[in-house]
Amino acid sequence: MKILAINGSPRKNWNTDLLLQKALEGAKSMGAETEMIRLYDLDFKGCRGCMACNLRDGKSYGNCAWNDELKEVLEKIDGCDGLILGSPVYWGDISAEMRAFLERLLFQYTDFDNGASLYRGNTKAGFIYTMNAPAGYNDALYKKYQDFLSPHFEYIGTVESAETLQVEDYGKYHLGFFEGGERHQRRKTVFPEDCRKAFELGKKAASSSPFQCCFFDSSAFLFSHSSSLS
Repeated sequence: MKILAINGSPRKNWNTDLLLQKALEGAKSMGAETEMIRLYDLDFKGCRGCMACNLRDGKSYGNCAWNDELKEVLEKIDGCDGLILGSPVYWGDISAEMRAFLERLLFQYTDFDNGASLYRGNTKAGFIYTMNAPAGYNDALYKKYQDFLSPHFEYIGTVESAETLQVEDYGKYHLGFFEGGERHQRRKTVFPEDCRKAFELGKKAASSSPFQCCFFDSSAFLFSHSSSLS
């Protein structure tokens, strides 16, 4: 059993990173082998639209053909049992690194002939989000990425960590809109519960259950595809 955590945050040992570490602890408690991959440590770009993954009789059909530092990560995902994604929410969306990763991950698996998934693994996937916004503020965002992931993976849940601690000393920064004392208090009282939820998500990723292959509305996907510190 292999569980991967994909970290879309540039900050190590902070909100997103800490929650992903907890998720991997949960997976380890179920006997899984785990690995953290930090996207900001890699040299890669998003999808280049080369269409090699959709070339008829092409050797890369169903797989991203671009050879950079993300290629090995995509190959690891092909053989993993669980995938826990984590990203801060920047200006109402996931980080640029996570978005670039998902372009490369999901486009290669999309069958534009019949709407099925080209992914042949049995992998569970969950998403952890951290943000300055209040709880529930980004529910539509979570639903969007759940819909993008679900055709290819068994989606097992979303963990939201809201109103997170941005910096240790708020007095050093122009962050007057945020109440540093309140954020430190939430770090003590709310963040531990977020860590518990992340731990449980990791356990769920490492548990055994049957996977049902999904189909999706390819016309809706085609339309959508074309058209704070944490």
